[in-house]
Amino acid sequence: MTRLAELRAIVGNDHARTAVAGDTLDGVRPRFVATPGSVGEVSELLRLAGSSRWSVAPAGSGTKRGWGNPPTSLDLVLNTRRLDRMIEHSEGDLVVSAEAGMTLDSLQTHLEGAGQMLALDPEDTDSTLGGLIAANASGPRRFRYGTVRDLLIGITIVLADGTVAKSGGKVVKNVAGYDLGKLFTGSLGTLGVIVGATFRLHPRPATSRLVKTDVGDAEAVGAALRRILRSSLVPSAINLLADKDTIGQIGILFEGIEPGAEAQAKTAAGLLQGDRDPSVFRGEAAMERWRDLAESSPEDAPVTLKVTCLPAELPDVLKRVNEAAKRCRMTTRVRGQIGNGVLLVGLSVDETSQVVEMVTDLRNFAHEGSVVVLEAPVEVKRRIDTWGSVGDALPLMRKVKEQFDPAGVLNPGRFVGRI
Repeated sequence: MTRLAELRAIVGNDHARTAVAGDTLDGVRPRFVATPGSVGEVSELLRLAGSSRWSVAPAGSGTKRGWGNPPTSLDLVLNTRRLDRMIEHSEGDLVVSAEAGMTLDSLQTHLEGAGQMLALDPEDTDSTLGGLIAANASGPRRFRYGTVRDLLIGITIVLADGTVAKSGGKVVKNVAGYDLGKLFTGSLGTLGVIVGATFRLHPRPATSRLVKTDVGDAEAVGAALRRILRSSLVPSAINLLADKDTIGQIGILFEGIEPGAEAQAKTAAGLLQGDRDPSVFRGEAAMERWRDLAESSPEDAPVTLKVTCLPAELPDVLKRVNEAAKRCRMTTRVRGQIGNGVLLVGLSVDETSQVVEMVTDLRNFAHEGSVVVLEAPVEVKRRIDTWGSVGDALPLMRKVKEQFDPAGVLNPGRFVGRI
């Protein structure tokens, strides 16, 4: 029996194929692509991969396939998109369980009828739930609701040897067993394949308000942010959109019941009064303008950096980004979850050396934060670790990888320290 026939014997003839050029991951072309339809099939595929000494890249809808270092080897892409079923929705408990191949869009559509939501708002809402967990992808609303780690209360995984493991449960206060959910969040498929998840939910807000103001430079960004953070206001998100010399806009989103959202928006507008008076938008108009602000993607640029820092350090980091870009002869587009201390920096670039120089400069400057290369040409990734240094944590991370995947089957080379 050929290798392809072995794969088809597990997942069916229509769900395993020889890889094509479009399946190439950072310059490395796999041999096969398989799309299992059950947890049992995932387990069998990983057992086959282990006995065949194949390297495996878990995949979902592909929205984060550009993240990470180039793989050192790749034989099989294991796609979870057929694992797209709702398992259970406990409306009264504000808890939902679903398979990992379900997209966030599909889940939110199901929850909408109950007036509930999973409070994650990454830019790619067609991401699978497993992909969101593996990439630890959240959006601006993490300022109020938290990240994937905060909302994930249960997880089902298949380890590299085919063993199925579960952690957590169906209630928010569940402390039984090891918290594999937190360990697997952000692991980029290097420890196991996520096949199911349970999340805690939130009620959908009744209405929204957006307070938007123009900013002229990095100091104005810092001043506006300090006024909001030092107040008693409870925004859902605070975002920045800026081009070149940080001349741009800050948007502050408030959600809740009508009187509360209106009162908070008026207070915020008062705090931001100055040379550029803020505007207040309500209801659907607020959400339309919020989407313009929060979804204006820098990912259209050839290179995207994720720069994190303490919110108090944002003005200095913004200045450094602009100075480094000018020195390296690049233009920038910045979209930032500034309440969370997160900036996404899109770079226009002509030469690989320019990117390496800028990333090195920012990493030397951002001692208390991090600079991660989210998207870049493979030539850049071959010259610089996309994740940057994690210091003393790297030996521990290597030991965890060895415990969960001793043969190095899953996504070899793609994670921190090229694990």
